Amino acid sequence: MTRFFPSASACSALVLSLFASTALSTPVHLQPTVVQNLVPRQTIIPGGKPCGQNNETNRGCWRNNWNVSTDYDHEYPPAFNTRIFNFRITNVTNWQGPDGTVKHAMLINGQFPGPTIEADWGDYIQVNVYNDMQDNGTSIHWHGIRQYGEGNQDGANGVTECPIPPGHMKIYDFHVQQYGTSWYHSHYSNQYGNGIVGALIVKGPASANYDIDLGPYLMTDYYHQTADRLTLVAEKVANGAPPDSDNVLFRGKGVHFAGDGGSFDRLNLTPGKKHLLRLINASVDNSLTITLVGHNFTVIATDLVPITPVVRTKLFLGVGQRYDVIIDANQAIGNYWLNATLEKDNNCGKSRNNFPAAIVSYAGAPNANPTNPGTKIEADCVGETGFKPVVTRAIDPALFAPSTLPITLEFPDRGHGRVFEWRVRGTPINVEWDHPVLERILEGNDTYPSQINLIDVPGKDEWVFWVIQNDLALPHPIHLHGHDFLTLGIGEGTFDAATMRDRLNFDNPVRRDVVQMPGEGWLVIAYKLDNPGVWLMHCHIGWHVSGGLGLQFLERKDEIRALMKLDQMKPNCDAWRAYEKTSPYLPKTDSGLRRRVGGEGVVRVLG
Repeated sequence: MTRFFPSASACSALVLSLFASTALSTPVHLQPTVVQNLVPRQTIIPGGKPCGQNNETNRGCWRNNWNVSTDYDHEYPPAFNTRIFNFRITNVTNWQGPDGTVKHAMLINGQFPGPTIEADWGDYIQVNVYNDMQDNGTSIHWHGIRQYGEGNQDGANGVTECPIPPGHMKIYDFHVQQYGTSWYHSHYSNQYGNGIVGALIVKGPASANYDIDLGPYLMTDYYHQTADRLTLVAEKVANGAPPDSDNVLFRGKGVHFAGDGGSFDRLNLTPGKKHLLRLINASVDNSLTITLVGHNFTVIATDLVPITPVVRTKLFLGVGQRYDVIIDANQAIGNYWLNATLEKDNNCGKSRNNFPAAIVSYAGAPNANPTNPGTKIEADCVGETGFKPVVTRAIDPALFAPSTLPITLEFPDRGHGRVFEWRVRGTPINVEWDHPVLERILEGNDTYPSQINLIDVPGKDEWVFWVIQNDLALPHPIHLHGHDFLTLGIGEGTFDAATMRDRLNFDNPVRRDVVQMPGEGWLVIAYKLDNPGVWLMHCHIGWHVSGGLGLQFLERKDEIRALMKLDQMKPNCDAWRAYEKTSPYLPKTDSGLRRRVGGEGVVRVLG
């Protein structure tokens, strides 16, 4: 399919038009269709043996009847609360960014990061998302939330829904059967790189005691140009490596790399207390290795999976990964650097800020910067290993019968030069925004275009095994929607299932929703087919998924229509298709998870 690209001046004019001033009249929002005769949400489960209330000396218990050993895939508290949030998403021009640079942004409720969603284990969450942007669709993905029986709430446009058109709104309503630390972000183009991102916290038990919950600690790479424009740069082979980030922000704060703007984030500790800190890497490209001068991290959760506590002096976070850690404030009262170090060879991201950092300050310390820089470390791109989930999973090795998913990189010429095109199973994924897979299921349409890269996985409550083979030098943080998967093994070279099974761990291996896959190596994962739906699996580096690195699993499709109110998607999809006909920026006309907007053909990336 022919692809057209603008001159630099035309590109600038069009991108500026997409970020038109927000000083416009408030759009009229499409109200969702009222659904009648809904079945009861949940039958109350009595829980286990009483264990007391969750407090500083009893963090392993939750509401007396549940605890950290409760198998949350099968048992969880009833929905004591429905937590309601309102998100208004806007374009903002000439935004004064946190490091002092004026730029264009897309914000939720006018803030960056977006509002923190906080709930208790078992609650329902309702988010009313209003698209107040002028020329952009949007959708919100609730990263890591398994969405049992509620896959239509996953927020992946082109897969589980159509995008929300400008001037319209959508209600997301889902149940949190897991607990721990996660985040949410736009899944439309690379919008979350423009600011549509925030933390999502579900409070529950823990595998170690702590005194104070410090809340989420969202860390992001940060770019002074828009993610839309940078995608144009990143896709071209002639430009080499992807763009360096201009900064790394901690809870939305950071000092400009030239030292002329912004401020350090300051995290406060109480001397003698143990503090829970919820680390989140919500970057587009940069993997981060985190250290705290003079302190260790006691890790108690990987993504949304509680683990047996492990002490680490540093932690690698690939894009999308999270760790719950306990910090013991047992050092002298003072200020300490929290450092983020990037691998020096640009294999998993690079920043113009050579020393990204925040400040951890004990109560009673002077309001000053730390004086001890700490011991310099050499960061790499290797994911953390050696964790043991509290709620165990084991698989009979005799069941191991994997399928292979090869990842390749091609360099086709699209008329404006060669581009990076990532492929899984020989295909760069290209979803259909105006005809998502769940809508096809609603229609009873079993015909799926090859370019959406969909695999039908029909088994029920069976283990499925995938060997992901990466013959390229670059690593990838692999994220699977709808499941926490078991990481059976990671290694270099080519995996041979016939001779290398003894290199895999089938007895309670690391379990999470994002794992760092090595360059020139392999990753073997497994998960149980217990969640009917359509689930994306993709690299979480924005430039890679925009270039096609993804596929979809259609799981237990015959059960989906009975589980979900799929007709609820129709009003929004009808509104999107109506908007698509009149928008000068649509429809998308090229391949991969990217689209072009406007007569000049500016690419905007789906991530």
